[in-house]
Amino acid sequence: MEPAPVRPFVKWAGGKTQLLDEFVRRFPEGLRSGAITRYVEPFLGGGAVFFTVARQFHPRMCHLFDINRELVLTYTVVKEDLEELLEELRALASAYLPLDGEGRRRMYYAVRDRFNRNRAEVDLSSHGRLRTLRAAEMIFLNRTCFNGLFRVNSRGDFNVPHGKYRNPRIFDEENLRAASRLLAHAEIRQGDFTACGPTVDRGTFVYIDPPYRPLTRTSMFTSYAEGGFGDTDQIRLAEFCRKIDEKGALFMLSNSDPKNADPGDDFFDDLYDGFVIERVSARRAINCNGRRRGPLNELIITNYRPSPRRKG
Repeated sequence: MEPAPVRPFVKWAGGKTQLLDEFVRRFPEGLRSGAITRYVEPFLGGGAVFFTVARQFHPRMCHLFDINRELVLTYTVVKEDLEELLEELRALASAYLPLDGEGRRRMYYAVRDRFNRNRAEVDLSSHGRLRTLRAAEMIFLNRTCFNGLFRVNSRGDFNVPHGKYRNPRIFDEENLRAASRLLAHAEIRQGDFTACGPTVDRGTFVYIDPPYRPLTRTSMFTSYAEGGFGDTDQIRLAEFCRKIDEKGALFMLSNSDPKNADPGDDFFDDLYDGFVIERVSARRAINCNGRRRGPLNELIITNYRPSPRRKG
């Protein structure tokens, strides 16, 4: 019997849960047959694709990277210090959920202020309550902030306002335990996408989900990490994909389709010329204007010819 799906334990802008069926149908045959033994993901985010790959295909080794320090810390704690994390999350949920609206708002901003004050005190590599508490606060803030965003200001402080959810899932023990089991077979590291280069070889499948290129100036959402991710980075990433291809590894990349806003915009078609470019329909989840959350095309780019399969 196939194990139950593992949900991302943090919400993340550009999360891929809704596109998983499209991805799975296009995964390389070697992932199913076992010929591909290594999975690499340089933009981990909410982890929906990793959890699907690890649960369904069981690659021998997974290498997970993200430039966001807080995200890497949280994944590391879920992997290594789960029991302590569950205790902290249980305490946060027990304190927050019984409060009225104003009480919840005050607690949220108190946790957010502490989270920002203590940033420099936490060592990513050292075990201990400070690291575990920070991961718990990260999950708490992510689950109770507006729209489940992660955004920092120019000083690196988390600055998303409070959200107004009736029953946010702060303490989700069963799902966190399932996530921790899958992460036990993964190496988790902080770094720019190029940091994954040494882990890639001919037996590797790389899934690449960079911060999406904004369709318009007003749709730009910043910033998941200090510095952002502009067109120069998109070009650098395309060059990196060509290096992956030269190594004989297989990759799949997803991004926004600029043709949604401008049919003449060939930015990605030119960048990934020679690779397979497909357009699939998706619904954008993060947009301040609810009327603009309708279906749009998104890109799936591969260096192999997928054989789309029916669901199941």
